[in-house]
Amino acid sequence: MVSERPIIWGAAIAVLAVAAGLFYYFYVYRESRAPVPAPVPAVRLPVPATRPPAIEHPVPPSASGGGPGAPLPALNESDAPVHDAITALPGAAAAEKLLIPENLVRHIVATIDNLPRRKVAVELRPLRSTQGQFEVINSADHVTMAPQNTARYAPFMEIVRAVEPQQLASLYFHFYPLFQQSYEDLGYPSEYFNDRLIEVIDDLLATPEVRGPIELVQPNVMYQYADPKLESLSAGQKTLLRLGSANEAVIKDKLRALRALLATHARPVSAAPQ
Repeated sequence: MVSERPIIWGAAIAVLAVAAGLFYYFYVYRESRAPVPAPVPAVRLPVPATRPPAIEHPVPPSASGGGPGAPLPALNESDAPVHDAITALPGAAAAEKLLIPENLVRHIVATIDNLPRRKVAVELRPLRSTQGQFEVINSADHVTMAPQNTARYAPFMEIVRAVEPQQLASLYFHFYPLFQQSYEDLGYPSEYFNDRLIEVIDDLLATPEVRGPIELVQPNVMYQYADPKLESLSAGQKTLLRLGSANEAVIKDKLRALRALLATHARPVSAAPQ
């Protein structure tokens, strides 16, 4: 779905959360259609003792909360530490102007979880909207996305290009217990967030590569992709298409590198979140 007004979101810790995957996921998502709110319960749901999360892609054992003398903050007190850690990444200082600092971890997790779905909850976005309006080209009986839309994402793409996946993965692993807790609070007490993140990355990597102008239709206020196959894509995949083929290629390269770092650890015999 393509909106006339930007409703970006950005994922990613993907390309944060993930990304140059996480950052991206969250930033560009403010251009989606009217989203369905994703509930964020105030009280953490307990993990049934007889059913710990099944883990396909465990994080490294060192991701235990900061090590001696550097314990992780409580989730409800993590905004400042996580914000400072993100903006301290080499090349990510400009993220200071993009991040919405309140409930940062919770909003990153909720946004990432929404990306493979049809809609993203705008009110849970971790990044501010892009500047400018969504542009189209009207030609005879056809409406297509305007190439100049790509320029609106230039500030975000500078961060994506600058941030190294290894540094992003290290930050993610350091704060992983907070991401896991937030994911459980979201309503998944028997699921593992790193596995979900890899599913989201795989969904984004499966975005089709469209060459040439993308045709649109406008059955109501919102624009839609004229091709039913494109219109049926997930919210994350539609966002990648809106970024333009050149930006899409850059983000996919970053996501592949990030995925390799997040999925290389051996599965433990008895797996449970930290």
